[in-house]
Amino acid sequence: MHRLGVIIPSSNTTVEAEFTKALVDSDVTCHFARVPLRDVTLHDLECMVSELDGAAGLLRDASVDVVAFACTSGSLIKGRGYDANLAKRIRDAAGCHALTTSGAVIDALHALGAKKICLATPYIDEVTDREVDFLEQNGFRVLKRVSLGLKENLKIGQLTPTVAGALAESAFSPDADAVFVSCTNFRTFEAITALEQKLCKPFISSNSATLWASLRVFGSKCPVELGQLLENRNISNAKAWCNLA
Repeated sequence: MHRLGVIIPSSNTTVEAEFTKALVDSDVTCHFARVPLRDVTLHDLECMVSELDGAAGLLRDASVDVVAFACTSGSLIKGRGYDANLAKRIRDAAGCHALTTSGAVIDALHALGAKKICLATPYIDEVTDREVDFLEQNGFRVLKRVSLGLKENLKIGQLTPTVAGALAESAFSPDADAVFVSCTNFRTFEAITALEQKLCKPFISSNSATLWASLRVFGSKCPVELGQLLENRNISNAKAWCNLA
């Protein structure tokens, strides 16, 4: 068995449920630690990150094999390279491999061959602006963005996968290579497969990218049905996975 350590914001009510359900019949167990966050603002995200080292140290006590910092905005607010710096801090404190959600998203988009993307977030504008900057600094072109303007993280966690799917559709551009729905507290797993079939584009979320990146570290082959990214399917074969003639 592999042990996956996950650091989440204290107000996150989604990651534990989505990861545990997705990995129920797998060779991976999840072990969680929390860092304080109530509102998704730039100030509060910076304060939260100051607590990362302690949380990573607690996961070290559980002898986890890898630690994922499952917070998109908190791992990108200072631009390109910030995610790698945080991963190093966590690695030093936990004594094992570490990754961040924003870094996982970048890797996932590259793996899908995506260069032009659509972005949907539940965030307020100041946070979404930072995310657009981060994506563009990493070489992606954001064709369209939509956001819900929510600050309270508990309210984000109360949104349904139906809301996530509808928001992704509203952000969609046919010229995009992929659709990305941001925020680890935004429930998306139940919407991914149906939306990919409908839009005929890869659809990734913060949680699907984080889980994908974690499983890559383990080399785990456990079956997880969360769209093209987790199935390792070829984006160029769009007609096949869209059920088109």
